[in-house]
Amino acid sequence: MTDNKAPYVPGHGLLTGRTAVITAAAGTGIGGATARRFLEEGARVVLGDVHGRRLEETVATLAGEFGEERVAGRVSDVTDEAQIAALYDLAEERHGRLDAVVNNAGLGGTALLTEMTDEQWDKVIDVTLKGTFRCTRAALRRMKAGGHGGVVVNNASVVGWRAQAGQAHYAAAKAGVMALTRCAAVEAAAYRVRVNAVSPSLAMHPHLVKVTTPELLAALTEREAFGRYAEPWEVANVIVFLASGYSSYMTGETVSVSSQHP
Repeated sequence: MTDNKAPYVPGHGLLTGRTAVITAAAGTGIGGATARRFLEEGARVVLGDVHGRRLEETVATLAGEFGEERVAGRVSDVTDEAQIAALYDLAEERHGRLDAVVNNAGLGGTALLTEMTDEQWDKVIDVTLKGTFRCTRAALRRMKAGGHGGVVVNNASVVGWRAQAGQAHYAAAKAGVMALTRCAAVEAAAYRVRVNAVSPSLAMHPHLVKVTTPELLAALTEREAFGRYAEPWEVANVIVFLASGYSSYMTGETVSVSSQHP
């Protein structure tokens, strides 16, 4: 059931003049939707992704629509601290400051715990949890030194709250992202930096279709209150809210972008 889609919400200038770095932002998922929504809200964006060709295409498309001066990108892997630093360097070199970071990079997979290898576990944890840790740590260091505050928004998942067979590594990583968000928020409040997270349930994009069976997608969709999956831009709207002044007294929170929460 997908005939009750919400209308697209136009921009209202909520992020005008701010510079944001968004990871895993190439393509049609939540990261790409967030980049577009941030631009529609007036931000300047610097996009990171491990897929060079997709990143180049995304940057070119967005720059054509919003202006080359507002869009840049650099290939970056969140498992590599030097590449994370280079991504933030690009934002500061072009715009003189770093106001917001959206940690969207994550890696999933399906394997029953009894069949899961150490390599499968380590890879998901390294990208999804430790990658978020690396990016958050680097962002907080720069925002603290900058002295003008800032915002970090992490992408978690309802799987961090609920049990799902075959997802032990991903669920552990996303639950870790939630805990990391809470602890980072307490530490960062002293220098006026807010750290929050979104927790999407089912946001549809082409990559998800490739790695998920139709049967599982149908079962997951049935759990949704509206009887449909979320569009990536609907999750991006919540990220915009958390990055904007409208959430000025929110920190350490994980916002469920669905009806599914503990």
